[in-house]
Amino acid sequence: MSTIPNVPYRLEFSVEVPGTPEQVWQAIATAKGMSAWFLPTEMEEREGGSLHFTMGPEMGSDGQVTGWDPPRRLVYEEDWAALMGKDPEALSPLTSEFLVEAQSGGTCVVRVTSSGFGTGAAWESEFWEDMGPNWIPFFDNLRLYLSHFPGQEATLLEATASHPGDAQAIWVTLSNALGLGAEGETVEVRGATGRVERVAERQTLVRLTAPVPGMLSIFAYAEGDSTATAGVRAYLFSADAEDYVRREEPAWRTWLQGLTVPA
Repeated sequence: MSTIPNVPYRLEFSVEVPGTPEQVWQAIATAKGMSAWFLPTEMEEREGGSLHFTMGPEMGSDGQVTGWDPPRRLVYEEDWAALMGKDPEALSPLTSEFLVEAQSGGTCVVRVTSSGFGTGAAWESEFWEDMGPNWIPFFDNLRLYLSHFPGQEATLLEATASHPGDAQAIWVTLSNALGLGAEGETVEVRGATGRVERVAERQTLVRLTAPVPGMLSIFAYAEGDSTATAGVRAYLFSADAEDYVRREEPAWRTWLQGLTVPA
């Protein structure tokens, strides 16, 4: 059977964010900006430059910048086959394009398109079905970053733990244990205070105000094999952030590992 990629896949969406085109470009087209709302990023900020997203211990995605028109258009390709451990001839690169359009009132619309070609395998369809729910929530982070922390460099705190059981049951346990509220409510999360900015499916985004300002994403997702992950990811903006992460990241990890999920 031929493995030449010929089955098209595509995801398109738009988000409105505060800021000038230059501020939005800094957030979506620089390593410092991407690392402040998405994943730890290494990027040579030019057409033809290399790109790397860190997704976890010993896991990442490599790519290349293929379109560079500041502050309007960014295109990059990721090595989809290498990321998924597949035959390089079976999959095209995974291409993402960002178009920035200025709006009246000091906002911009960011139009995002991700596309690729595969062989039509079942796992490919599942990959693209999951891409939207996994990718789009990060743009709530982008909106919050541009609203309150534009141009700032983030220090990342991240901790996760796997548990047997259903992702929804783990999410209910996690959110109840942390006392997460509705959008707009003030909450205290393990000694940190903030405001709930967004509630999505098995995910809550909090803007932290003390003791370190930043953004805290709390989430749960299914891993398969009747297990799921509970996790937190914080982007912190303060001279004290590194000390805070050094102290709190191990404590978060221990706390997440100790969650008791009802059978």
